[in-house]
Amino acid sequence: MTETSPLNELGAEWQRARQLHPLYAALAREFVIELPACSDLEAGVDAPPQESIEQARLWFQDVDRRIQVYQLRQFLQTTSLTSEEALRNLLIHHLRKAERTDSDRDKVDFLLVQYFSHCAPSRLEGSDVDLTYVAQMLEPILGAVELTLPDQIKPLDSLLAEAEAANGLNELLTSRILEKGRKLKTSCGQDYFVPAAMVAFTRFSFLMRRIFFRLMHQDLNGILDGLRQLEGLGVKTLDCRRAQFSAEEPVSRLRMICQSWKVMFHAEYSTGQPLRMLVDLRTVIDNALASSAKANAQPQSAASSEAQARAAAAGVGEGGASSEPEFEVASGQVDWSAQSSDDVNPDPSNS
Repeated sequence: MTETSPLNELGAEWQRARQLHPLYAALAREFVIELPACSDLEAGVDAPPQESIEQARLWFQDVDRRIQVYQLRQFLQTTSLTSEEALRNLLIHHLRKAERTDSDRDKVDFLLVQYFSHCAPSRLEGSDVDLTYVAQMLEPILGAVELTLPDQIKPLDSLLAEAEAANGLNELLTSRILEKGRKLKTSCGQDYFVPAAMVAFTRFSFLMRRIFFRLMHQDLNGILDGLRQLEGLGVKTLDCRRAQFSAEEPVSRLRMICQSWKVMFHAEYSTGQPLRMLVDLRTVIDNALASSAKANAQPQSAASSEAQARAAAAGVGEGGASSEPEFEVASGQVDWSAQSSDDVNPDPSNS
């Protein structure tokens, strides 16, 4: 039995290599990455000599150095080649490396969340996603995990609580919770690959992704609702320079852009410039609605003051209707068009 174990392991390694090769080849075509040749992998040889397996190892090492984390992330979120088996093979491939770089860590971190998301029920409640549940889902990759967390990653729970309390995407991003989570991850060094740490970071990233998408769609829906209200008030254009649009951006065009963002933002939450535009556009719309409300309220206030003056002249006030207005209306209007276009939110860190 012990004599055949190394052969069995080599056979399993070759099968994983054969399964991964088409995925790597497709990714290389997608990003126009020049790959070296690996004849036995390309030919799909069933039982190659050991030299071919060693050649395949060197081939994957070379290709892994060429493929960036963002390329793997983008490809796996758009390709039809993604499956539970493909994700499992990718994870085993990276986790079995003798030496793992920061890039390997970031790839493993992304792949673990993708694998968990792929395997988890679609209607999974956030309260059910505890460490024990995540460990069970990752057991085919990590094996049985002893859930004793290093002290340095225990702040993850407080970061999640702070993120859950955020009222909008702007608040989430300016709190820099995502960046703090990433700093915790990088501070672990090679200790990140301790199974309990990988379970904890997978849970953190999965729940953060849920929070992010909830707030993002909340902002998108808030923008679309605001645009409908402004159209109902007769507003045709908005000064959206703060959000890097024009000074007279048609409301109808903004609505179409937001609908397209719903599709574009459906993937990973490191979206850079468009995300900042989304957050700033929400501010523009909110300020525009506030300005319109004040502009509409001012004539009513003036009419109320005139009515009160007439009532006072007629002797109404003492013993009659109160001479105090029902509510105060501020005299100044918000100059939302003057907001600095440089006041943008930072990119969300990749968790």
